[in-house]
Amino acid sequence: QVQLVESGGGLVQPGGSLRLSCAASGFTFGMSVMGWYRQAPGKERERVATVSTASIAQYADSVKGRFTISRENAESTLYLQMNSLKPEDTGVYTCYAFVANTAREYWGQGTQVTVSS
Repeated sequence: QVQLVESGGGLVQPGGSLRLSCAASGFTFGMSVMGWYRQAPGKERERVATVSTASIAQYADSVKGRFTISRENAESTLYLQMNSLKPEDTGVYTCYAFVANTAREYWGQGTQVTVSS
């Protein structure tokens, strides 16, 4: 059974930092493209960052230079370090996995991030 369990969300002031984690199980983590998406109230879900099996990262323009995605294959865990947070970063952040050998994708339940003073 595939599971993606996010943690680390919360309330933070503008300019602050948070680190999200996604604990994965039930599939071959090291052979999967992983990513973080977010959805703000009233808006469509958007891609925040992805990381390939070779740890090549790609970011949305809105988070470049502030967010860092990383993966720890030995622990089957995905991270998102978020610095210099802005109110517009508020939303539900969801972990994503694309398992290449089965061409299937999976989503976590999401964790709320609120940036407000």
